[in-house]
Amino acid sequence: MRSRTSQHRSTPPNRPRPRRFRPFRTTAAITTALATALAFTAIPAAHAIATAPDLGTAAEYSVLGGQRVTNTGPSVLAASVGVHPGTAITGFGPGTYGGEIHAGDAEAIQAQSDLTAAYISTGGQATDTTLEPPAPGAPVELGGRNLVPGVYTVASGAQLTGPLTLDAGGDPDAVFVFQIGEALNTFTGSSVVLLGDASPCNVYWQVTSSAVLGTSSSFVGTIMALTSISLQNGATLDGRALARNGSVTLDNNVIGTDPCFAPEEEPEPEPEPEPDPVPGTGTGGSAGSGPPPVDVPGSPGYPGGPGYPGGNLPDVGGGIGAVPITLAALAVLVGAALLRGGRRQLSL
Repeated sequence: MRSRTSQHRSTPPNRPRPRRFRPFRTTAAITTALATALAFTAIPAAHAIATAPDLGTAAEYSVLGGQRVTNTGPSVLAASVGVHPGTAITGFGPGTYGGEIHAGDAEAIQAQSDLTAAYISTGGQATDTTLEPPAPGAPVELGGRNLVPGVYTVASGAQLTGPLTLDAGGDPDAVFVFQIGEALNTFTGSSVVLLGDASPCNVYWQVTSSAVLGTSSSFVGTIMALTSISLQNGATLDGRALARNGSVTLDNNVIGTDPCFAPEEEPEPEPEPEPDPVPGTGTGGSAGSGPPPVDVPGSPGYPGGPGYPGGNLPDVGGGIGAVPITLAALAVLVGAALLRGGRRQLSL
């Protein structure tokens, strides 16, 4: 009878044990890999990048009207005043302006054409955020909000009764675009506050109807209204008032700002390089006079010549001959010799 001991066969010591498949460990590894990949996946920003419309020649105007421009009191405008197809511009002075007056002329016609194009392109930008009214048909309240750059759409009218804060987050090129479906009205003492390097030159209001800035209110940006724009007594606008079809009415107002109207500085032309001196002529001398040029081998200042830092370089034998060489060339030769594995020693 065989003993059980004789039937037992031990596993050879050099044979590897088969690895068991552990589905739970494999699933955990895959889950970890997916989580890591998702962690490094870019998440799109909440707001797309709004773009500044091309105002063309309309950018040169503080006020541009369709029918007429009327001013009362000592209003101060940073740039030009224009109107088309109307021709009436009154109240300057006592009002003052920093540019020119264009009443129904070719410049005003072009400015209105450029304004129309900018108005259409601004309204065509994709919406980032739609601001809803508190009730159907009621205007959207803009006061008390803190907004980041983007495109904001209001299907109805909009009003401003308190401060509206526009925060560029440290980006001076950030753009704010507002698409107002009906009228825009600001109330007495209301204001637009800029934070985080926000620029009034990069705030745009496309108003489908008319805009009214209330008494002593402080507003910011370029207003592009389909109909008319009215600034009540003491209201200030850090931007432009551009009306396509209606009139612009002013009453003791200030419209800036100078940086938005400053022309781009043309770069100064670079000086023409002076011609290289003729070899052997020196400076202002005749041919053959003056010190020899430094680019002639063996001359003072030439690498390896007299006066060169480090003195004259010795000749290198081994087939090179009595030719002065530069330190860079010597380094190339030494490097080439080392790469070839030669055992020749270069004596300096």
